[in-house]
Amino acid sequence: MNTASFIARRIAFNRQRSFSRFIIRLAIAATAISVAVMIMTLAFVNGFQEAVSQKIFSFWGHLRVQHYEQYKAAIAEEAPIQKNDTVVSGLYKIEGVRQVQSFATKYAILKTPESIEGVLFKGVGKEYDFSSMQQFLTAGRWIDFNDSTYSREIVISEYTANQLELKVNDRVLIYFFKGEDQKPRPDKLTIVGLYKTNMEEYDKLYAIGDLTLVQRLNDWGADEIGGYEIFLNDYHSMDKVNEEIFESLPGEWGSKTIKDIYPNIFDWLRLQDMNRDVVLGVMIIIAIINLITCLIIMVLERTRMIGVLKAVGATDWTVQKIFTLQGVIITTVGIFLGLVIGLGVCVIQQKTGFLTFWDENAYYMLVVPVKIIWWEVALVVAGTLLVCTLTLLIPSLVSRRIQPAKAVQFR
Repeated sequence: MNTASFIARRIAFNRQRSFSRFIIRLAIAATAISVAVMIMTLAFVNGFQEAVSQKIFSFWGHLRVQHYEQYKAAIAEEAPIQKNDTVVSGLYKIEGVRQVQSFATKYAILKTPESIEGVLFKGVGKEYDFSSMQQFLTAGRWIDFNDSTYSREIVISEYTANQLELKVNDRVLIYFFKGEDQKPRPDKLTIVGLYKTNMEEYDKLYAIGDLTLVQRLNDWGADEIGGYEIFLNDYHSMDKVNEEIFESLPGEWGSKTIKDIYPNIFDWLRLQDMNRDVVLGVMIIIAIINLITCLIIMVLERTRMIGVLKAVGATDWTVQKIFTLQGVIITTVGIFLGLVIGLGVCVIQQKTGFLTFWDENAYYMLVVPVKIIWWEVALVVAGTLLVCTLTLLIPSLVSRRIQPAKAVQFR
C-alpha cells in the first residue's frame, strides 16, 4: 500500500469534527466557486458577444458591396451601381458566402398631425430573405411586393411607432428628399409591421420598404441599386472573405465589413474580453492563495504527525507527497463541484432565462444569453488543475523543514 496516498486520503476525508476538516471544506468550496465563476464568465461573455453580433449581422449582413467613395460616411445614401449577375455569381463561388441581397437607402421624414420623425428608408428587393430578421418582428408582417408597381407598405421600429403614436395598419405620410433645389416628395404608406432590435443604431434610424420605390425617387433604372449585402456562414471569416471579394469587384466598386460600418459597437464588444480576462485572473489568484493558505495551515496543524512519521523513518519526500496528494484531492473535488455548479447555472439559464439585464436598451437585449464553448471549459479545468498542482509545491516544502525532535514536542 502507498503510505503517502493512504494518509492523504484519511486526512482529506476525515469525518471527525476538527479544524483541518473545516479548512479542507473551505478550500474545496473556494476552488469550486472559482471554477464555477470562470465557466459562467466565459459562457456569459461568449453569449453576449454572439447575441449582439448576430443582431447586427441579421439586419445588415456581414459585408456590404457598393460604389466606392473614400470619404463618404458609412451610413448614408448610396451612389447607384448596376446590377451585375456575373459579379453576384462570382460572389457565391467564394467560400463562406451564403447569401447576396440587393438594397438601397433614402432619407425620409415620417409625419403625423402631431409630430414628425426622421428615418433612413431601406429599400429591399423581391428576393430579400426576411428569415434572418424574423426574430425582430414584434407585430404584423414584412412587406408584400407588387408586380406592376412599387409596394405601398412599410415596416417601422416600435420606437418610431411610439414616437408617432402609430400602430399596424395605420397609414403614415412620408416625405422623401430628392435634392437641395427640389421640394420633398410626399407619399402615403401603410404600416404592416413593427420591429424591435433593442439597438438604438437601428431602432431610431431605419424603416424598411420596397427597393423599387427608392429607384423611382432617385430616377434610377430597374437595374440600378445602392449595393449588395452579403451574409456568410461564419462571421469569424469576415476579414478574410472581404479581402477576396474586394479583389474580385469592378474598379469603381468597394466592399467593407459591418465592423467598419459600426466600429464603436465592435470596439465595445472587444472590451468585454478585457473584463473577462480580469475576472478569470482574479479567480485564479483566489484559488491559488486559498490553496496555499489551506495547506500551510494543515502542515502546521499536523506538525506532530510529521515529526512522528520522520522519527519512524519516513523520508522528506514521503511527507511532502502526503500534503501534495492532499492538495490534489482538494483541487480535484473543487473542480468537479465547480463544473457541476457552473454548467448547471448555464444550462438552467439557457432553458429558463431567469437572469435578465436591468436595462435592455443599454445591453441590446433583456435576457442574459449563454454560449458554452466546450474547449474553453476543458481549458479552465486543465489550467486550474495545472496551476494549483504547481502551487502545491510551495506549502509542501514547509514540511521538509520540520525537525522530528521539535515536532513531537509541538503543542
